[in-house]
Amino acid sequence: MNDKGRLAVRMHASLERRKTVAPFHITGYTFDAFEAVVVTLEADGMTGRGEGLGVYYRNDTPPRMLAQIESLRGPIEAGLDREQLQQRLPAGGARNALDCALWDLEAKRRGLPVWQLAGQTRPKPLVTTFTVGADQPEVMAAHARAYSSARAIKLKLTDDELNAQRVQAVRAARPDVWLMVDANQGFTRDRFAQLLPTLVAARVDVVEQPFPVGREDWLDGLDSPIRLAADESVQDRGDLRNLVGRVDIINIKLDKCGGLTEALAIVAEARKLGFALMVGNMSGTSLAMAPAFVVGQACDVVDLDGPTFLVSDCTPSASYAGGLIWCDDALWGGPMTVAA
Repeated sequence: MNDKGRLAVRMHASLERRKTVAPFHITGYTFDAFEAVVVTLEADGMTGRGEGLGVYYRNDTPPRMLAQIESLRGPIEAGLDREQLQQRLPAGGARNALDCALWDLEAKRRGLPVWQLAGQTRPKPLVTTFTVGADQPEVMAAHARAYSSARAIKLKLTDDELNAQRVQAVRAARPDVWLMVDANQGFTRDRFAQLLPTLVAARVDVVEQPFPVGREDWLDGLDSPIRLAADESVQDRGDLRNLVGRVDIINIKLDKCGGLTEALAIVAEARKLGFALMVGNMSGTSLAMAPAFVVGQACDVVDLDGPTFLVSDCTPSASYAGGLIWCDDALWGGPMTVAA
């Protein structure tokens, strides 16, 4: 114990880089690897872990995240708790990694799983989307067919003239799946209006982030029979009220909002404001998916397929079978004692 009666903690933080199975394309970006910061906290022979990838479009990079984490080494090792962490770091990947490690450590110290600490009922496997990156229509159709057990597919669209063909090709390849599309801010109002009849005919249920951040006014008066979701336009609770009446669904990502603590607060506030909920990811290993899986228990749409794009995952890992994701307590957040 330290001189204030808090449990002393030993922290380790490092960067991990994992290559993707193939290049992954979205509007304005192509990824062939993902780098993350991984935090391990040890106290009384027990460890808690957390992983953060940051928010690439906000310059929230892993090296910057690692520097932020190291700047708090003293307070963390002196026993800084989750509530205090919210005041010491802004929303983003660094706070996410630390917050999730603190949740994991608390679960082990108290002998209770995180879902129980969070006041939830026992978790269940969740239907997750499997994402098809933006590419030529025939390539995207082939990728959709390769997800043979998928029940839900998410298509990445972009700012060119091929989007209608992409949607049609994937729907023809997989007439059986639930379908959503993600523009990653790539549409104009005119382009969305032109694409909308194709989306309706293809039975697309959700369009995610059609317009650029800062152009939320383009959503005003938009007559869309398809549900709209906000991703980049909502980073944390402070952005929710600006989207009331403009979108139907809020996409919660722990890297955006800064961890499980804020994500659970977003769930509560968004429900009060009448939004449906989605949980997503910035990619990452199963260690990044597991805390989001806790959030996913409260969500209508789940997009937690990040590890499926990586050449290698962490161990233990999430289970993907029958179009479902399952994160066992042994992966993260379980009441296990770990003595090295």
